[in-house]
Amino acid sequence: MSYTESHAAAVLERCDELAAFSEEEGRLTRRFGTPALRQAGEAVRSWMESAGLSVGRDAIGNVIGRFGDRSRRTLLIGSHLDTVRDAGRYDGMLGVLVAIACMERLRAEARSLPYAVEVIAFADEEGVRFGTGYLGSSVVAGRFDPSALELRDSAGVTLADAVRAFGGDPDRLTDARRDPGDLIGYYEVHIEQGPVLEAGDAPLGVVGAISGQSRARVTFTGQAGHAGTVPMALRRDALSAAAHFVRAVEEVAHGQEGAVATVGELEVEPGASNVIPGRVALSLDVRHTADLVRRSLTERLHERAGAIAGTRGVALGWEVVQEVEAVRCSQELTELVSAAVAAAGHPVLRLASGAGHDAAMLSIIAPVAMLFVRCAGGISHNPAESVTVEDVAAAIEASSRFLKLLR
Repeated sequence: MSYTESHAAAVLERCDELAAFSEEEGRLTRRFGTPALRQAGEAVRSWMESAGLSVGRDAIGNVIGRFGDRSRRTLLIGSHLDTVRDAGRYDGMLGVLVAIACMERLRAEARSLPYAVEVIAFADEEGVRFGTGYLGSSVVAGRFDPSALELRDSAGVTLADAVRAFGGDPDRLTDARRDPGDLIGYYEVHIEQGPVLEAGDAPLGVVGAISGQSRARVTFTGQAGHAGTVPMALRRDALSAAAHFVRAVEEVAHGQEGAVATVGELEVEPGASNVIPGRVALSLDVRHTADLVRRSLTERLHERAGAIAGTRGVALGWEVVQEVEAVRCSQELTELVSAAVAAAGHPVLRLASGAGHDAAMLSIIAPVAMLFVRCAGGISHNPAESVTVEDVAAAIEASSRFLKLLR
């Protein structure tokens, strides 16, 4: 096994260790503010310290390890430690651990850099517990909305209380914002979460853009009634209306090249087999690399929802949950990443990301670049996520070369 492959094997072992920190027995679920996330953060902290980094936590709970003195401008490298429900073990975590591996290599080789590096393990990117996607990075970018502190999870706990219980300080979140003038940029390594690299027989991909995202909570409110006594012609079935809308989401997305749209959550009330559903709430997620196209698609779906509700005699509720603009990665940093990939002996395959990443939020305050790592079958957000030692080694090698090229 080569020097770089030994680092890669250690990264995969650490991914396995982090996967043991879960809220649920038998599957990986790690939401913001939970004991499982704190345990993962402490493990990452110990690995950062072993790599020679000076480590602390900010007011939201991001774990941050610094390499280099405070007088120098800083490159941020990182990803997130939280997961979706029943997750894989590489989405987010791989990027944090590859960054630490690069710092370990620099230390072992006694190499210095003309800038400082901060490795950030973000406390919440997925937003599963409170619907707060990019929570950790939004605080760093200074884009956190204080009104979100009043959000409640399914158990009624507010975000503010969750931050306190996690050891953070909801009253000092603005202090965690980074000064753009101090930053060189932000670099993130992440599994591709798609099939392009595997189809192209390439271990790595250089990201040129990140899709924008529109998220909404849609509700259809009709009239609950007895399943055996209300005639079909007189029903105001909220679930039937929602089903027509789900179909419309699929049709509209199919009709626009490059677009994806998803309904991933559905809440049916009252939720009994012998009761006509009176209310249905569902999630809507629309993505495209062109913001104008994404907004147009979302508006068309809003109109379709209204038409469906009117036809079926139910009321429509439409709440915008989040709007994230599409991001173009820094041309300068992306060229350096491409050069590093080529110098490491790999083809330079450029692609766009359909998934959201902390890089999208960090782009508000700094130039960003991303490197994708091939994952088997393009599968993610799934326990079947899989990467190889060889591909992770390629990511470590290319990332290390990128750090040396950057000035």
